[in-house]
Amino acid sequence: MLDRNLIEMAYSFLHQKLRVYEFSTSEVQRDDIEYAINEYVTMMSPELLDYISDGRPAFLREHSTFEMDMREAVRKMGEQLGERF
Repeated sequence: MLDRNLIEMAYSFLHQKLRVYEFSTSEVQRDDIEYAINEYVTMMSPELLDYISDGRPAFLREHSTFEMDMREAVRKMGEQLGERF
């Protein structure tokens, strides 16, 4: 089982960034969020990253699937924390 504290920290960060990203009309702001998430993923617990990505190496690292990956990550972590989606 994954450490709940790690899930909570990652969930809070990604959830907040997703909310800004999905409503942003600024490409610069969206690029900055993608960069920040990419940096965060490089420091994330390997076990947590493997869980939210289903082992996909490009998860949260490709522009074309970034928003979809963010939604999936937030959903999976939210489910672990008992959030309703």
